[in-house]
Amino acid sequence: MPARREDVTYFSLRNEILQKKFRPIYLLQGDEPYYIDQLSDLIVNSALGEDERDFNLTICYGMDVDIRNVIATCKQYPAMSQYQVVVLREAQNVGKAQNKQNVSELNTLKFYAERPLLSTILVVCYKGGSCKSTEFLNAMKKAQSGVVLTSSKVRDYQMPQVVKDYCMSLKLNIDDKSVRMLCDSIGVDISRMFGEIDKLKLLVGASSRITPALIEENIGISKDYNNFELEDALIARDQAKAYRIIDYYKKNPKSNPVVVTISMIYGFFSNVLLLRTARDKTDAGLMAQCGTRSMFRIKKFKEAARTYSTRGCVNIISYLRDCDVQSKGQGSRQDPYDLLFDLIYKILHS
Repeated sequence: MPARREDVTYFSLRNEILQKKFRPIYLLQGDEPYYIDQLSDLIVNSALGEDERDFNLTICYGMDVDIRNVIATCKQYPAMSQYQVVVLREAQNVGKAQNKQNVSELNTLKFYAERPLLSTILVVCYKGGSCKSTEFLNAMKKAQSGVVLTSSKVRDYQMPQVVKDYCMSLKLNIDDKSVRMLCDSIGVDISRMFGEIDKLKLLVGASSRITPALIEENIGISKDYNNFELEDALIARDQAKAYRIIDYYKKNPKSNPVVVTISMIYGFFSNVLLLRTARDKTDAGLMAQCGTRSMFRIKKFKEAARTYSTRGCVNIISYLRDCDVQSKGQGSRQDPYDLLFDLIYKILHS
């Protein structure tokens, strides 16, 4: 059996499970509950048919469970099935009801991790942080009996790559404009994002390609009036186009909140400033500095860097901070979208 403490991602583990390549033990931990819940459900649905679950699926909850009973269940053999699945949810609460230490209680699992039953799949779901039960973790590592996935909260700048990775896992093609349209509209709500992509997958047909037109038609995001197009207008210093987009936002405020637009522009010009002041001007160095794996994004930052000076970027970031405060009603009673018009004027004249 190969080593099981390698670095894994949600997508690599998901593909592995879909191929029915199961590990004896899964520790799913971290601050992003969506990944934990999705993988836990996927393991159950992939390992067991509906008619096998009555006798081969055990779900228990940390607040109520005795770890010794979990181990005893794991040592049982499946009934008329290749596997039995034992899911320990809310493992971060193990021991709390009995006033016992969570770390020491979960460490009890080391005795099972040392010699797991290969016909049992144990899934430990630990939300809100990382499991500190080192004896359990070390036993898994030594016996090569399990895999650990730590899921961190996804940041704004990471979402484009998350979208691309998810589309790739579904064998979908998606261009950068479509990625930005989805990210600008949906943000870091992974559950909604993946749900919308799943919906688009049913509509793409033989082309397997997600396009801006498909997104506009089925999700309600305009392909002509969005933050991606606004970014291009600012790079080109196209005042008329930028004002048309802000005017559209003002008429459709629910789909285009001011705070999201300000955040997008702030992130963009922060990266342009980083690019202008970076010591390592290689593409690899710039990608590391800007926190992106997309050469497309680096090209955009370079375009803007040819148009906006370092001093201009510093001034723009200052304007953005002022606009953010004022749009929240501090020091100004102007309509937030009128503030955006003023902001765009200042940016284009920086």
